[in-house]
Amino acid sequence: MHTNGLEAEAAPRGADVTALFKEHHGFVFRVLLHLGVADADRADALQEVFIVVHRRAHEYRDQDKPRAWLYAIAARVAHDYRRRAYRRRENVTDAPPEPTQPPPQGAELATREAVALAQRLLGALPPKQLAVFLLFEVEQMPMPEVATAVGCPLATAHARLRLARSRVLALVSRARLRGDVP
Repeated sequence: MHTNGLEAEAAPRGADVTALFKEHHGFVFRVLLHLGVADADRADALQEVFIVVHRRAHEYRDQDKPRAWLYAIAARVAHDYRRRAYRRRENVTDAPPEPTQPPPQGAELATREAVALAQRLLGALPPKQLAVFLLFEVEQMPMPEVATAVGCPLATAHARLRLARSRVLALVSRARLRGDVP
């Protein structure tokens, strides 16, 4: 079968994008959440990440760590989405576009409050410390892979993790003193 050069060029040579998506879409979705992409934009941002992955599949090397590569792409996409959200304007209407739901009760409310508190605490971390903390503590990536993902030497990644841990502990202690944490 004869194919022209354009079709051959469009096919990913270095990465199986479908396999990457199946295995890592949850990771990328969480990264976008942690990096501040709004709920309403997260599915679109996820799709954009994998569009970039498809376009850049020829750059992927088997020896590369896929989550580190995906994190770097997701971080750039999240940055773009946050920047666009700053310029976005709301359209005011007379009626809400969606039906309202009753407020959450009991355990669901407690869970939402705990998540909101965790997001506030983590939001107080400098971005570089936050990235290392989330990738190591939440995503449980090995530290060499974390260093690759954030683009710093291994020793720097360890230092950022130590600083982030001590800052989180201090913030939790302050929250306890204020009565925000049981």
